[in-house]
Amino acid sequence: MKNLIPALPLLIGFLLDACIGDPYSLPHPIRLIGKMIAALEHIIRKKCRDLRKGGILLAVIVLLVSSLIPLLILLLCYRINLICGIAAESILICYLLAARNLRDESLKVCRAAENGDTEGARKAVSMIVGRDTAALDRDGIIRAAVETVAENTSDGVTAPLFYIALGGAAGGFFYKAANTMDSMIGYRNEKYADLGRCAAKLDDVLNFVPSRLSALLMTAVCPILRMDAQNAFRIWRRDRRKHASPNSAQTESACAGALHLRLAGDAWYFGALHKKPFIGDDDRPIEPADIRRANRLMYVTSVLMLLIAAVVRCAIFGVFCL
Repeated sequence: MKNLIPALPLLIGFLLDACIGDPYSLPHPIRLIGKMIAALEHIIRKKCRDLRKGGILLAVIVLLVSSLIPLLILLLCYRINLICGIAAESILICYLLAARNLRDESLKVCRAAENGDTEGARKAVSMIVGRDTAALDRDGIIRAAVETVAENTSDGVTAPLFYIALGGAAGGFFYKAANTMDSMIGYRNEKYADLGRCAAKLDDVLNFVPSRLSALLMTAVCPILRMDAQNAFRIWRRDRRKHASPNSAQTESACAGALHLRLAGDAWYFGALHKKPFIGDDDRPIEPADIRRANRLMYVTSVLMLLIAAVVRCAIFGVFCL
C-alpha cells in the first residue's frame, strides 16, 4: 500500500475534477497565469524593441513563476505532514484537469441543439472555441463542439496527466503555463508573430509526445465504447498531419475515425477565413449525440491515461527511493 502513495494525488485529483470540476466562484490558478501573461505582454511591448527576445523573456518568467510557486507550496505542505501534502497536491491536480468543465460546457451545446435552439447552441459553443461562430449553421456548431472535445482531450486532460506523472503538480503547472501562453499569444499573425514565437514552439514541443499517445489511447479504448478502432487508427494515420499545428489533428483525427465523421474544414478567425483541410470521411450526417459520444471517448481515454500516469509516478518514486 505504501508504494501506491505517490499515485494518490493523481487519483484523488482526477476524481475531484470528475465530481465537481472547477468551481467558477473560486480563483483559478490558470486564470491567474493568464492575467500574468497579459500583464507581462503589456510591459514587454512597452519596454522591448526586439519582441522575439521579449517573448523568450516572457516565457521564462511565466514558466518559472507558474511552476516554482506550486513546488514551494507542496514542499511546505509535505513538510508539515504526508496527509497535508497529498491533500494540497490533489487540489492542485484537480485545477490542472479540465475534463468535467469540458464535458459540462460541450453538453450545453448538445442540449440546445437537441431542443432545436440553434442560437442557444451557437452562444454555448462560442464559450469553448476560438473561431468565429456567427456564420455556423446547426451542423457546423455541433462539429465545432466535437472538435473541441477531441482536441482538448489531449490539451485539457491527458497531456497534463502526462506531465504530472513526470513532475508532479509542479510539472503539470509547467505544461499548463506553456499551453496557456500558446492559447493567448501563440498566433502566427502580425501582432504575435514575434512575441508569441517562443510560446508557440514550446507548446509544439511539449505536446508532441502526449498528443500522439492520446490518439493511440483513444483508438485503444474504442472497442470498450463499441466504436470503430480500425477506422480510428486508419484516419489517424491518414489525417493526423492535416493541421497547421503538428499536434492539434492527432486526437481530432482519431475521434473523427472512431465516430465516422468528417471534421475540420474552413473556419473564420477574427474576421478572416482560414482554409483548412477536412479530417475524416463524410460517412454519415453529424448529430447532437456525437457530442455525447466524443465526451465518452474523452473520459475513457483519460481514465486509461490516468492509470498509465499512476504507474509511471509510482515507478519514478520507487527509483528515487532506492
